[in-house]
Amino acid sequence: MTEYTSNFQLPKINPPKLRAPKFSFLKNRIALILAIILISSFFGFLAGAVSSTFFASKFQGYLQKIAGTFSQSQTTNQNSENKEKEATPYSPQTSEEKTVIEVAKEVSPAVVSIIITKNLPIYEEYYTNPFGEDFPFFDFQVPQYRQKGTQKQEVGGGSGFLVSEDGLVLTNKHVASIEGADYTVLTNDGKKFLAKVLALDPAQDLALLKIEGNNFPIVKLGDSDTIEIGQTVIAIGNALGEFRNTVSVGIVSGLGRTVTASGGGIMETLEDIIQTDAAINQGNSGGPLLNLRGEVIGMNTAMALGAENIGFAIPINKAKRDIQQVKSSGKIVYPFLGVRYVTINDDIKEKNSLPVNYGAWVNKGENTGEAAIYSGSPAQKAGLREGDIILEFNGEKITTENSLAKIIAKYNSGDTITLKVLRNGQEKTFQVTLSERTE
Repeated sequence: MTEYTSNFQLPKINPPKLRAPKFSFLKNRIALILAIILISSFFGFLAGAVSSTFFASKFQGYLQKIAGTFSQSQTTNQNSENKEKEATPYSPQTSEEKTVIEVAKEVSPAVVSIIITKNLPIYEEYYTNPFGEDFPFFDFQVPQYRQKGTQKQEVGGGSGFLVSEDGLVLTNKHVASIEGADYTVLTNDGKKFLAKVLALDPAQDLALLKIEGNNFPIVKLGDSDTIEIGQTVIAIGNALGEFRNTVSVGIVSGLGRTVTASGGGIMETLEDIIQTDAAINQGNSGGPLLNLRGEVIGMNTAMALGAENIGFAIPINKAKRDIQQVKSSGKIVYPFLGVRYVTINDDIKEKNSLPVNYGAWVNKGENTGEAAIYSGSPAQKAGLREGDIILEFNGEKITTENSLAKIIAKYNSGDTITLKVLRNGQEKTFQVTLSERTE
């Protein structure tokens, strides 16, 4: 203890000698330590850099290998999924979609396109001098035109559908009544057939063509009397005369419509027809309107100009009679009464001071020579006169919803019926034997 104290005090006696060695030793030790630290740090840094580069390279390669394996696995899985998608056919997502697809596949082979052609004149242009070829002052040429033969050209198109295996095609009258035209029927498989017009319906926009052949696919005819507003319908036809077997889907928008339609040079009033929002375009005329059972319930006939999704179809029950008549007799025959008339409603009653607001008012036409009673007709023979109001036809009341034309269509030529007629305020009864209507 004393020694320790003594040694501690010695530096105070001779500081330069006692402290200098101690300071130098400490300084050298620190420098050595610093040098060792610096050298160790340098080599440590160098080793760390080398090792980090080495391991980073190795690790990066490992990551790339993993990524490559994952990418390859993903690509393999994607290719596998694509192949699986390619191999698996499309499956309809709803029952209605499935039904529409099935109906289109089933019925399309029986739907045909009708191409209308006609020999039209060809004109050529030439020039002449109106003052004569020898006019001495100047050469004045005026263009003139002259016919240079004829050429068969397409003038229209429509649709139709096969109703018999031997080639009977139902279509619209305005499609099949172009004078001097030739008709070519194109089937769904691309075959062409020359068609003959067998019969035109004198009362409705219906016609029947015939193509030669056997075992044609045919449509199924449904019952248009059971149609409900809102039910889904499918229209198929040669849209715009260019796109064969175009399929559109909609609903029945209305029933019992009356419209005045024109086409093919014909204008007529169509009664008791179907309204639909299924797309019906030019060229669709004559194509089938189908229910989801694949049955034809109507024939696409007209569209409302200036409107969207307003189309019309003739109920198929109106055509069944024509089909049967053509099959049995080769022609369409309608009963004929022989009167011109106006169906009375509230407005017509008030404007003309009539005693009733229903019935068929026998009246002459607007044009000269359009008599109220046809000469030699059953009506004339029975004694009907201009101004008579036919109230009932064989017991059926005549109204705007149940017109005289609609009632007559239920009968045949040769049938004898009873008319209840209002004449000068008194009801009279007439017995009439219907004759055959001609165009």
